[in-house]
Amino acid sequence: MKTTAQTDKRNVLTPEALAMMDCIARTGSFAAAAREMGKVPSALTYSVRQLEDTLDVLLFDRRSRQAQLTAAGQELLNEGRRLLQEIDAVANRVRRVATGWETELTIAIDDALARRALFELFDDFYKLDAGDGTQGPPTRLKLRTEVLSGTWEALVSGQADLAIGTPPQLPGSSVLCETLGDLELLFCVAPHHPLAAAEEPLTAAMLVDHRVVAVADTARQLTPITAGIVPGQDVLTVPSMAVKLECILRGLGCGGIPASMVQRHVEAGRLVVKSTFQGRRLAALHYAWRDSGQAPGKALAWWLDRLKSPKTRQALLTQHEGLIL
Repeated sequence: MKTTAQTDKRNVLTPEALAMMDCIARTGSFAAAAREMGKVPSALTYSVRQLEDTLDVLLFDRRSRQAQLTAAGQELLNEGRRLLQEIDAVANRVRRVATGWETELTIAIDDALARRALFELFDDFYKLDAGDGTQGPPTRLKLRTEVLSGTWEALVSGQADLAIGTPPQLPGSSVLCETLGDLELLFCVAPHHPLAAAEEPLTAAMLVDHRVVAVADTARQLTPITAGIVPGQDVLTVPSMAVKLECILRGLGCGGIPASMVQRHVEAGRLVVKSTFQGRRLAALHYAWRDSGQAPGKALAWWLDRLKSPKTRQALLTQHEGLIL
């Protein structure tokens, strides 16, 4: 429950009062500020005293012939100008959202996809003309990194509006789904790992004796997916594909990594690609969004339009070069 003092402070710290403080400081006197605001000087003096009494501080030095701010007054002026800018920004955002832009768009992306391509999409989105002469849509983007079934769970639970890199569509889920493409995974080991010199293809019997590094499925409610693990094999579970790559580089285990993510390490001799009894591994990935029964908002529509492009889909699957670890 708010106290009387809290209520009084909120009642006097209005946008009008903050604008008055700004005008007095900018013009240098109560008289000049009164002329600009179309008021009499006594009205401004009264309003300032109300502020001072309620806040229990002195805002102007009365010994000066000019409107000289005290330290407390300067702080109120600084914060007041910031608040007025935020109020204007909120008003502009609300007006722009009313034109069809979502307030927020949450995107869940599978950890195995290329960050470089994703960042380029973010950059393009922020360069959009929102249609009111200002650059950049009013929609706030929120990114979630998920793994395997975690992308589906984020979408169907309402925690994400768009999921990129999902496994095949779950039966009965009220979402729309399109194909993203196949992500190729290469089975890699460090040059000093025992399997580096082993005869190919590696059999299940050979793999079971060596630790595999796996990224944990982030699903909490849906059944987690496991892939590329031989029954009985020791598993080192890590939180991300970047950590998995580091573990394999250090010889802590073996496992499948997106081809373009390991290409430079293979070329430099830091990793060895081995064929296994599983053959060529291609993960079929999709992108999906919730079916609201209505046309998507402008932000989601823009992302869906970009994802229709074969070039965009290919980039998300292959542009791992330059990954920040």
